[in-house]
Amino acid sequence: MAISKQRKEELVTQYTDWMNRSKAMFITEYKGMTMSQIDELRRRVREAGGEFHIVKNTLSQVAFKSAGLEVAPKLLEGSSAVVYAFQDAPAMAKLVSEFARTSEFIKVKGGYLDKHQIAAKDVQALAELPPLPVMRAHLLGVIMAPASKLARTLAEPARQVAAVLKAYADQDANPATA
Repeated sequence: MAISKQRKEELVTQYTDWMNRSKAMFITEYKGMTMSQIDELRRRVREAGGEFHIVKNTLSQVAFKSAGLEVAPKLLEGSSAVVYAFQDAPAMAKLVSEFARTSEFIKVKGGYLDKHQIAAKDVQALAELPPLPVMRAHLLGVIMAPASKLARTLAEPARQVAAVLKAYADQDANPATA
């Protein structure tokens, strides 16, 4: 089924907009997926803050050029679908990698992270990163560690003086044990 030139231009504009808005894109190959599997993947991707779309390779090449991205020809061979991550790139990479691992119908070809091309193994490495809230908590812990150690160090002499004064006060209150 042929699509009109106007519809092609609309698709290229939409693809380019998604490319410019996304923090990461993962290009996948899908073969043999049923519509219910595609719909399930789309639903899960949307819940994670992204879009999953089956794309026309020639129109995608035009969109990549329009977005100022170089695309390796092997990424857009065969059946192609693109996952656009608008929020959390590692979470989306984890979702796509997990789906590819559990399904024989989808395979990650590669992608882009902050407009830099990455290979399929890099998408897997990105998927293995902890989620963003966990990373923030680790970073906060690293930042707070010196401050809390300094506070404990500064408070220690005062605590020791207070312990000595308390011992003297206890001794004065109870002279029979001295």
